[in-house]
Amino acid sequence: MANRVFVSVQEEIAEPQWLSAVEPFMQDVLRRLKLDGQEVSVLFCGDRFIQDLNRTYRGIDSPTDVLSFENGEVYTDEEGSWRNAGDIAVSLDTLPKNAEYFGEDADAELKRLLVHGVLHLNGMDHGDEHIQKGVPPACEMLSLQEAVLSEFSGKTIFIQ
Repeated sequence: MANRVFVSVQEEIAEPQWLSAVEPFMQDVLRRLKLDGQEVSVLFCGDRFIQDLNRTYRGIDSPTDVLSFENGEVYTDEEGSWRNAGDIAVSLDTLPKNAEYFGEDADAELKRLLVHGVLHLNGMDHGDEHIQKGVPPACEMLSLQEAVLSEFSGKTIFIQ
């Protein structure tokens, strides 16, 4: 079986030229994590939209870089049985700010946010720990995230 990845952009945002590279990257990440039969949606949005989500679902009235909404529901169709892993929202406004903070390019930051979202959709959590510039992660989720990212360092999504 394979995985299903749906990628979209908030209506008010112009479709990035690199958008078509997101689905193949996500497929590779899901295979690397040995996840099969997953259905994942990714929405690229702006800070205002993600702030509304953050306020509504987390009670935090500020924008953030990425949010994951785990579903976990299983359904069957003519192609087989699927686990609706859930939805990932990525702010295209916050992405370049994060990249600058971490001293990375936008491509590396985009990949980090996508992998981070997938791990959350599959039950992983990092508690209060967050990736900090120059500090190796201690928790299992962030350590796995960084290991996966190192394997995909040669794969490019974000082309300006």
